[in-house]
Amino acid sequence: MEFSIKSGSPEKLRSACVVAGVFEPRRLTLPAELLDKAARGYISDIIGRGDMEGKTGRTLLLHNVPGTLCGRVLLVGLGKEKEFHEKEFLGAIRVAVKALDETGAMDASLFLTELPVGKRSLAWRVRQIAMIALEATYRFDTFKSKKDEVRRPLRKLTLAVDRRDDRGCAEQGLAQGLAIAEGMATARNLGNLPPNICHPAHVAEHAQTMAREFNLEFEVLERADMEKLGMQSLLAVAAGSHQPPKLIVLSYRGGATGAKPVVLIGKGVTFDTGGISLKPAAEMDEMKYDMCGAAGVLGTLQAVARLKLPINLTVIVPATENMPGGGATRPGDIVTSMSGQTIEILNTDAEGRLILCDALTYAERFEPDTVIDVATLTGACVVALGGVASGLFANRDALARELLAAGDEAHDRAWHMPLWDDYQELLKSPFADMGNIGGRWAGAVTAACFLSRFTKKFKWAHLDIAGTAWKSGADKGATGRPVALLTHYLLQRAGQLN
Repeated sequence: MEFSIKSGSPEKLRSACVVAGVFEPRRLTLPAELLDKAARGYISDIIGRGDMEGKTGRTLLLHNVPGTLCGRVLLVGLGKEKEFHEKEFLGAIRVAVKALDETGAMDASLFLTELPVGKRSLAWRVRQIAMIALEATYRFDTFKSKKDEVRRPLRKLTLAVDRRDDRGCAEQGLAQGLAIAEGMATARNLGNLPPNICHPAHVAEHAQTMAREFNLEFEVLERADMEKLGMQSLLAVAAGSHQPPKLIVLSYRGGATGAKPVVLIGKGVTFDTGGISLKPAAEMDEMKYDMCGAAGVLGTLQAVARLKLPINLTVIVPATENMPGGGATRPGDIVTSMSGQTIEILNTDAEGRLILCDALTYAERFEPDTVIDVATLTGACVVALGGVASGLFANRDALARELLAAGDEAHDRAWHMPLWDDYQELLKSPFADMGNIGGRWAGAVTAACFLSRFTKKFKWAHLDIAGTAWKSGADKGATGRPVALLTHYLLQRAGQLN
C-alpha cells in the first residue's frame, strides 16, 4: 500500500473516499463539519435521522455527497468525546481501514490523524496508523490454489494533517510506522510458513537474503561448529531431527565504530513436537509458531536497517527442530552447556531454554551493551497473561522499565514478572548443576530463572511471547509481535522517537 501526507480541506480533495469521524451522540468532528457545510447539511440530515450515532466501531458509507470532490464519504464512530483515548483511537483506525478495504475504493484520504489522543504526539498517531493499516490488510494465501478474492483492494492511503508545518513530523512517523509494519509482516510470513518449508536451513537462507539486501554481516554455525564450541545443550534438542541445526548471526553496524551492540536472540524451534516428552495431538500444528521469537528479531533487524538507525545491533538465532527419534535426547540425560554448567534434562518439551542458554553464552563474544532474548517459551506465561501482554523478565530494573515504556508507546505491551532468587531453588537437581524444569508452579518464572544463570556478564531481558506471538481460532496466524516493542525500544535508544 502507498502512503502520503497532505494538508488541505476534506471537501476539496479528489479521492475515491474521504474518512471523517463522528462522536457520540451525533457530533461531527471538524473535517466532517466541513464536508457537511459543503454539502449544505446533507450529512447532518442523514445523521439526524439516526443512521449514525457515533458509537464506537460503527461506520456509515455515503456515496456522491453533494458539494464534495470525493466519490464516497466514510463516517467512523468514535464513541463519547470525553472517553476518547488511545484504545478508542486505535480501534477507530482499524475499523476505518477494514471498512475501506471492503468498499472497492482503491484510494482514500483519512481525516482522523489530528484527533487528540491524550499526550500522544502527531508522529505517534501517524506511526500507529501506518502499522494498523498494513496489519489490517495483511493476507497470507501463498499456498492457496485459489487466492482470497478482494474486489479492489485499498492501494493508497493519504493521511491528512492540519498544517503544512506538521508534515515533517508526520513524515518521520510514517517512515517509522511503515518500517515497523514491514518488519512485522516479515515476522508473520515466517511464522505462518508450514514447517516442511520453514526449517532451520530456510531461516538461514532468509537471513542471508536479508544480509544481501541491507549490507549486513552474516554467519551460520553448522553442527560441527557447535560441537567444537561445546554447545551440547542446543545440540541435545536437535538430536532427534533429520534437519541439521543452524546458529545464525546477523550484524548491523549503524553506530559508532567500537560502540557496544545490542544483541537480540530469537528462539528458532521451527517445529516442536515436544521430543520424547511428546505433546498432545490437539493443535500440535501450531507448534510451527515456536520459531516466532526468531521471526520477531529478524523482523526487528529489518526495521532497524530500513530506518538506518545509528546503533549497532546483532541478532542471534539458534534454529532447530525438536523431534522424537532413535537418537533423540531422553528425559534423564545430562548435558554440558557451552558455559560449562551441566543440565539434567527432565522434560524434552522444555527445549527452548536449552537452545537459548548456549546462544546467551555465545553472545558474550560480542561484548554487548544489552542482550534481549525473545521466545515462545512457556504455556505458563499464557495462563498468567493470556494473549494481551508478553511476559518480561530482566536482571536490571532500569532495562525492564525501558522495555515496558517501549511496549506502551508501541501498544505492544509487556508485564514485568519477578526474577527473585527464591525461585532458583526449584531448579535444583541431585545429579547436575540444574534441571531444565522447576516443577508445576511458576513455570514462566523458573524458565526465566534458568536463563538468568547464563547472563551474569551483561544486562539482560527475556520476553516470553508464548501468548502473544500467534492467534488461534478464526483469526489464526502469527501476529508479528514483539517487533513493534523492540523497534520502539531501539528508536528510543537512538534518540529518534517523537
